[in-house]
Amino acid sequence: MDPVEYGTLYQTLQRTAARWGNQTAYGVPPMAGRAYHPNGRTYGWTETLALADAYKDVYARAGYGPGHRIAFLFSQRPEFLFHYYALNVLGCSVVPLNPDYRHEEIRYVVEHSEACLCVVIESRLEDIRVACHGLNVPAVTLEDFPPRLPEPRLRPRDGGPDGATEAALLYTSGTTGRPKGCILTNDYFHTWGTWYAGAGGVTSLRPGQERMYNPLPLHHANCLGISLSGMLVTGGALFFPDRFHASTWWKDLIECGITALHYQGVIPNVLLKMPPGPQERQHQVRFGFGAGIDASQHAECERRFGFPFVEFWAMSETGRFITDNIEPRLIHTRAVGRAVPGLEARAVDASDQDVPDGQPGELVLRHSEAAPRKGFFSGYLKNEEATETAWRNGWFHTGDQVTRDANGMFYFLDRTKNIIRRSGENIAAAEVDECLVAHPKVKQVAVLAVADDLREEEVMACIVPQEDATAGPDLARELFDWCNERLAYFKVPAWWLFRADLPVTTSQRVHKIQIFPAGTNPCRQPGVVDLRGMKKAPAKTAAH
Repeated sequence: MDPVEYGTLYQTLQRTAARWGNQTAYGVPPMAGRAYHPNGRTYGWTETLALADAYKDVYARAGYGPGHRIAFLFSQRPEFLFHYYALNVLGCSVVPLNPDYRHEEIRYVVEHSEACLCVVIESRLEDIRVACHGLNVPAVTLEDFPPRLPEPRLRPRDGGPDGATEAALLYTSGTTGRPKGCILTNDYFHTWGTWYAGAGGVTSLRPGQERMYNPLPLHHANCLGISLSGMLVTGGALFFPDRFHASTWWKDLIECGITALHYQGVIPNVLLKMPPGPQERQHQVRFGFGAGIDASQHAECERRFGFPFVEFWAMSETGRFITDNIEPRLIHTRAVGRAVPGLEARAVDASDQDVPDGQPGELVLRHSEAAPRKGFFSGYLKNEEATETAWRNGWFHTGDQVTRDANGMFYFLDRTKNIIRRSGENIAAAEVDECLVAHPKVKQVAVLAVADDLREEEVMACIVPQEDATAGPDLARELFDWCNERLAYFKVPAWWLFRADLPVTTSQRVHKIQIFPAGTNPCRQPGVVDLRGMKKAPAKTAAH
């Protein structure tokens, strides 16, 4: 069945509920002390449909319909999914907010997306009100969702939803500083689901049998796009904790009967460093699916934990992945997969010419020559220039460097975009640059990625202070606090280095690749200030 034949996500939910009935659709593992479902909670497909219908009636009575966007700050609450389907049947789009965002970041997304309502957990209601002051966007709580909602400011568009209707707007970091809003349709999510269902090999999905565990946030495409859509079209169950917890990882997998899981590179790294225990071989996991596992750890992970860790490559924009899921897998390399029908791939130079096998090039993708954008995102909201730049010459330009071998296998090298990848979060260095340069004691700044054994990459700031500022640990802490008040904690630089000057190009832009000689470890430079110990996620309140 072609993804475009599925219609809306709600229609697929109806079909799946009719076939799989009371089988588990979604689940939250137990976690003592958590404010929501501390004993765990599961929802069947029939129950999920009924709850979606109940919320649909509330939104419909208030006048919500096609063209309306609703922002959600839900911190992994499973209730979000019932709103997701309820709004989908009405033709509305959801805008998930990263719970680590600060006020300025929340305000930007709500204003840029033109959201007409915010639905948030009780503990973040005041944050939303402060962030959205003056925007005339009402907010209601997820826990005490009212039977009557404020009416939207604008009337809905005429007509009903279909496959081409926007279902979600996910914001992803870009090189221009501010996140870009990816417009994602019903067809896009169905492409993810059917692609996953048809991938086969080690990652084959058995209809109605899989119980998938994804500790990555639902406001990312990995969980919302890949895992959720894959389970929706195959009738499997999706379990998700509030976040990755190494201490309860194996317990969750065993108690929830997990058969497949998703990971980021940091997760197997952490698990390998834990003392061996009997639980790590008492599970029913058939495969792990993820990105970023260290090639030097790959074989040991599979030997110790007893299941394959299958690498794939994807972006929020692509709606599908390439993966090294066919045996024999190349687990001692950084292989990420081959082009397959429905996803053509090349490695190209700056002129979009194919590079020879074995030479680095940018990974570019398309569905086919006849329909290059089929199944991909629909574009960046209010940024046609960025959309067309990404799609130049009929291929989507990923900004990632790869090599290709004679057998068509692609090997991931690095990101050419100015993106820092920290524990699964994409951080735009330009956004951190912008924050720091606004400080009165900063003359010039270059934010860049440095290697991190645990988190893949960490954030470093190279600062040229103003003449009247004193460089050193005190200034580093002052700038750290400045960033920490304005940015999500994971974006704040952990390493700080003060310089008298920074190299610049002829256009007077900082030439980041010339700051340190090749082979230099920036973190070991004289005078570097290490504030990794100060970089911590905000403490969770009882309501979290």
